[in-house]
Amino acid sequence: MTSRPAPQTFRFDRQLWDRFIAIAQPFFLPITPGSTWLFAGLLLVLMVTVVAATFWITVGLTLLGQTLFPAFFTNLAGGLVETINGLLASPVAYLAAAALVGSGSIFVLLRKRLRRRERQWLMLGILLFLSFAVNGLNVAISYVFRFIDNALNGKDSDTFYQFLAVYTAIIVGAIPIIIAYTYIRRKLGLIWREWLTKDYLDRYFSDRAYYKLDSNTLDTEIDNPDQRITADITSFTGTTLVFILDILDSILTLISFTLVLYTISKALTLGLVGYAFMGTAVAVVAGGKLIAINYNQLRLEADFRYGMVHVRDNSESIAFYRGETLERQQILDRLGRAIQNFDLLIIWESIIMLFQRGYNYFTRIVPYLIVAPLYFAGQMDFGAIGQAYLAFFQVLGALSIVTNQIQDISAFGASINRLGALDERLQPVDGAGRDRSPAPTPQGDRSGIVTQVESHVALDNLTLQTPNAEQTLIQGLSLALQFQDQLLVVGPSGCGKSSLLRAIAGLWTTGDGTITRPDSGEMLFLPQRPYMLLGTLRDQLIYPNPRNSIPEANILEALQQVNLVHLPDRLGGLDVERDWPTVLSLGEQQRLAFARILLTQPRYVILDEATSALDVANERNLYDLLQQRELLYISVGHRPSLLAYHQTVLELSTATTWRLLSAADYRFNLENLDSLEGLES
Repeated sequence: MTSRPAPQTFRFDRQLWDRFIAIAQPFFLPITPGSTWLFAGLLLVLMVTVVAATFWITVGLTLLGQTLFPAFFTNLAGGLVETINGLLASPVAYLAAAALVGSGSIFVLLRKRLRRRERQWLMLGILLFLSFAVNGLNVAISYVFRFIDNALNGKDSDTFYQFLAVYTAIIVGAIPIIIAYTYIRRKLGLIWREWLTKDYLDRYFSDRAYYKLDSNTLDTEIDNPDQRITADITSFTGTTLVFILDILDSILTLISFTLVLYTISKALTLGLVGYAFMGTAVAVVAGGKLIAINYNQLRLEADFRYGMVHVRDNSESIAFYRGETLERQQILDRLGRAIQNFDLLIIWESIIMLFQRGYNYFTRIVPYLIVAPLYFAGQMDFGAIGQAYLAFFQVLGALSIVTNQIQDISAFGASINRLGALDERLQPVDGAGRDRSPAPTPQGDRSGIVTQVESHVALDNLTLQTPNAEQTLIQGLSLALQFQDQLLVVGPSGCGKSSLLRAIAGLWTTGDGTITRPDSGEMLFLPQRPYMLLGTLRDQLIYPNPRNSIPEANILEALQQVNLVHLPDRLGGLDVERDWPTVLSLGEQQRLAFARILLTQPRYVILDEATSALDVANERNLYDLLQQRELLYISVGHRPSLLAYHQTVLELSTATTWRLLSAADYRFNLENLDSLEGLES
C-alpha cells in the first residue's frame, strides 16, 4: 500500500493565489491568457459603474425630495441641496455620465468573452450598489447624529426630535435594502456552488478520473475527493463571495468615510492608515501558520468521517470477524489525531485573538486623543466628535479586514489548497500544452500500455504492472481472440487475473505492450460482487443504460431467464428503492447482473468470478444464455465446471509466466493431475 505523503506547509504565496484564481474566476470569466487582469479590470469597471449610478440616483432622489418636501429640505437639508447643485455644475456630473456610458460599453463589447455570464455580473453589481447604498446611509446617519449631539449640547429640543424622525426614516429605508442584500448574496452563492460543483463533477466523471483518484490507486495524495467536492466547494463559494463583497465594500467604505474623516482631521486620517497597515502585516505573518493547521484539520476530520462510513458499509463483515475492538481503536486513533491538531489550532487562534483584542481596544482611545484637543480649542463643534468617532471606526474596519478575519482567511486558505490540488489533478492537457496528469512512475521511461480500438481483442507482448509500478504481474503476454471466442483465465490467487481484466478495460495502464479491444461502449464488465447503485430495482437492471430506455416487458423477460421472475412481486415492484446489497443475496445480485447483459446486449463481456456464489445449475443456465448470443466473453474463475463454456484457457502463475491452452487440453492436464494426486494419497 502506498503511504500517504507528508502534509505540505501552506502559506500566503503565489501558488495559493494562482489556485484561488483558477477556482474562483471561471464563474465570472473564462480563464485565458491575460484574463486575470481583465477580470480585475472588470471588477474595477463594475465599481465605477456602481459609484456613478449611485451618484445619479442620489441626485434624482434629492431633487425629487426638494420638489415634494420643500420645507424639510430648505430647513434641515439645505446643505445637501447646495452640495448636489454644486456637483451638477462641476465636472463631476460629466465624469459620472461618462463613467456610466463607458462601463456599459465595455460590458457590451466583452459580451462574447463572458460567455453567458451576464447574470453573475448583474447580481454582483446589484450587491455592490446595495452595499454602497448602505454606506451612503451610514454617512447620512453620521451627520444626523452630529446634528442630534449638537442639539443636545445646545438644548434645542425641536431640532433634536426632527433629526430623530430623520434617523427613523433612514432606518425604515435601510431595512429592506439590508434584507435584499442578504438574499441576493446568498442566492448568488447558491448559484455559484451549483455551477462549480457541476464543473468539478463533469471533470470527476470524465476519463474515469474518479477511478484514478481512488485511495487504492496511484493518486493517494488527493485524499477524500468526495469531501472536497461536497463540503469544500460549499465553503469556498460562500466564503469567497463574502470576502469579495467585504473587500469591495471596504473600498466603498473608504471612499465614503475617508472624505468625512479627512474634513474633520487630517492627522487622525493619516495616523489611522499607518496603524491599520501595521496590524495587517502582523496578522498576515501569524495567519501563515494557521493555514497549515487548518489544512491538516480538514484532512484529519475527513479521515475520521471516512472511518465511520467504512464501518457502516462493512458492518456485516466486521460482525462476522468480531472485529469491533480493532475497528474502534482505528477510529479512536483517527479521532485522536484530529483532536491533537485541533488543540494546536485552539492555541494559535487564542494567540491571534489576543492580538486582535488588544489591537481593537487600543484604537478606541485614538480618536479621542486627537479630536478632543481640537474641541477644547474651539476648532470643531461637539457633534463632530461623535461623527469623527463613527467615521474613524468605519475606515478602521475597512483597512483592518485582514486583521479582523485572519482565522477565517486561514481556514479559507486551507480550503483553497484542497480544492486547488483537486482542480489541478482533474485538469486535462490544456491549450498551452501544460499536462497536469500524475507524474511518471519510477519506471517512467516507458510510454505505458498502448490501447488500440478495433473489433477484436488482442494482447501483444503485454507486460502488466501494478499502478505504482512496484510489482510486475504478467510478462510478455500475447494472444488474439476473434468475435464469439470464449476465454477462461485461471491461476492461483494473486497472479494477476483480475488485474488483466482491468488492463483490458483500460483501468490499469502501467506496463508495456499493446492491448487491442473494442470501444468501451460495446463492453460490459461483471465483477464478483456486482455494483448496486442507489435507485430502484428497474435502475439496477437497466444499468448503465438511461432510465426508461428499455420496455418493461423486456425487463420482466430478462428476470425470468435468470430465474428472478418473482423478485418484483417479493420486493414491491420494479420502481421500489431499497438498500440492494443487503436486501439481495450475493447469488441474486450475480443473476441480476447477468440480466443486465440480456438487456444491454453488449458485444463483449468480461466476467470476474461472476458466478462464484451460484449453484452449478444456475451457472449453466447463465452461460447457456451467453452462448446463445453473438458475443465474445472472457471469464476469470476457479471452478472446473467453467471449462464447458470456454474454448481457450489462459493459465497465469505467480512468477509472471503464462500458458495458452485449448479448454480440452487444460481439462486433460487437470484430470491427469487429479489422478496423480489420487495415486499419491
